[in-house]
Amino acid sequence: MVMHVIFQSETPRPVMVSRSRAGFTLNIIDTPGLVEGAYVSDQVLETIKRFLLNKTIDVLLYVDRLDLYRVDNLDKQVVKAITDSFGKEIWRKGIVVLTHAQFSPPDGLNYDEFFSKRSESLMKIVRQGSRISKKEIQDSPIPVVLVENSGRCNKNEHDEKILPTGTPWIPNLVQIITDVALNRSKGILVDRKLIEGPNPNDRGKLFIPLILAFEYFFVIKRIQKWIKDDISRETKPSWE
Repeated sequence: MVMHVIFQSETPRPVMVSRSRAGFTLNIIDTPGLVEGAYVSDQVLETIKRFLLNKTIDVLLYVDRLDLYRVDNLDKQVVKAITDSFGKEIWRKGIVVLTHAQFSPPDGLNYDEFFSKRSESLMKIVRQGSRISKKEIQDSPIPVVLVENSGRCNKNEHDEKILPTGTPWIPNLVQIITDVALNRSKGILVDRKLIEGPNPNDRGKLFIPLILAFEYFFVIKRIQKWIKDDISRETKPSWE
């Protein structure tokens, strides 16, 4: 199952498209954009979570644009919202997809340099919003891929749409999706426990045996000793 999360989109609700080839079925879920106005929409998030309930996510496509010049706090809010909703582990199945790749960088920057700077700044926000350490990113890096589906995209001799770097982007994207889906980390099962969090009534249950043991050894046993000591020291009345 591939979940396709867009920063901003006109898609009103989640939609799942399935394709089968050679006995293998690929399910792609296109989600609405998470941003409404200048904020992350809690209502959209709830709609997505309800749609994904009891489904397993094998790949997360986090979609943004290449032709943006900066990242801001809103980007961080989106990443944090995804992490809070589906857990930090979702990023082990993550791919950052940058659209509008048929793009001419501003003067003074070549294409590879602009892509590198854009990827670096975006990945910093992903790391901060998801609370993933630098070491975790280094050990299991999140791939960043470029896509361009407009008519401006050039083609190679095999009639494949290619990026300015000459890379045919569709085979490249499919290969990276396959690599992430088949990596050693498990798919993310979206169950109620994941999206609702731990039951607050269960938080202290692990400590109950410790509390009871403490009460027995440090309170009840001590009271019993005091009673026995008092009995042993008690003077019997003369009439006995």
